[in-house]
Amino acid sequence: MNIHEYQGKEVLKQYGVAVPNGKVAYTVEEAVAAAESLGSAVTVVKAQIHAGGRGKAGGVKVAKSLDEVRTYASEILGKVLVTHQTGPEGKEVKRLLVEEGCDIRKEYYVGVVVDRATGRVVIMASEEGGTEIEEVAAATPEKIFKAVVDPAIGLQVYQARKLAYDINIPNELVNKAVKFMQALYEAFVDKDCSIAEINPLVVTGDGNVLALDAKLNFDSNALFRHKDILELRDLDEEDEKEIEASKYDLSYIALDGNIGCMVNGAGLAMATMDIIKYYGGDPANFLDVGGGATTEKVTEAFKIILSDSKVEGIFVNIFGGIMQCDIIANGVVEAAKQLGLTRPLVVRLEGTNVELGKQILAESGLNIVAADSMADGAQKIVELVQ
Repeated sequence: MNIHEYQGKEVLKQYGVAVPNGKVAYTVEEAVAAAESLGSAVTVVKAQIHAGGRGKAGGVKVAKSLDEVRTYASEILGKVLVTHQTGPEGKEVKRLLVEEGCDIRKEYYVGVVVDRATGRVVIMASEEGGTEIEEVAAATPEKIFKAVVDPAIGLQVYQARKLAYDINIPNELVNKAVKFMQALYEAFVDKDCSIAEINPLVVTGDGNVLALDAKLNFDSNALFRHKDILELRDLDEEDEKEIEASKYDLSYIALDGNIGCMVNGAGLAMATMDIIKYYGGDPANFLDVGGGATTEKVTEAFKIILSDSKVEGIFVNIFGGIMQCDIIANGVVEAAKQLGLTRPLVVRLEGTNVELGKQILAESGLNIVAADSMADGAQKIVELVQ
């Protein structure tokens, strides 16, 4: 789950991470009032959307007066920002972060992630702050330094100190940088983050080490432990189909293709998308109905797939272990009848109650194409949509 920058900074402040003073605003008048209360000679007006690249898209402005705050807030609120992370459709700005300016002397990057290769938390740092870390990795990988953290003892002072020296933090600010990194690591672990990225981290003229920007993502599987984080969820920033899927405990991610997929099991779902691509097709979604789905759950999953206007055909690929093929078949038939299915549908069933499932489909009176295998089903749905 993602949250906004201003929300991330509020979370980090609880752990002692230093951030500039700022206030959220939903209207132009609120933005002006926030700037006035901050009393800063320079005020930064920032669009709040769940995407990076806001500055390049015109979503971050530096104001030197209240009149400029009003002008910039009027320009940004309601604007559709298109960045490299939003896709061509962009995202509408519905809230702003109005923040005090600071005397930036140098920008750095610090990020905490889970490294799948080592199975450990890794803290990364670079003196190339303000630049996408992927660009730094591609152009100057030698400027990225890493520390692998032992979960039994956490981030050690010597590790953070070495990172600070590696990225050339001024000597007199190394201790502050060490405390900053340790606080960031503590927040990452305590809140079950999947990423905690500070880009840029800045050192200022008055000797502070601040998180000028903050991106926190959280492991959705751990949110039951963090009701306070769950309350920060902004449904306006999420795909409507993904929101609907979460109501029925369906694992759904929208993609850009035209072949809808309904599968049971994450591994089989990934393999299904791969084989569709192999035969020249393009999956429109990842959708795992899970091992214990009911007819109602399958029906809702089908509705979510069909609500995507890009979907030109559907491939249902079920291997019934815990999941029974007849339940899937009933769900497919029920959804198809309710929605008046007109798009091509290919179904591959295998496993528990497979013969009963095939019988239900055959007697439904619907135009359903049966497949003997995953490869056969993928070939058939690709041919039908082409």
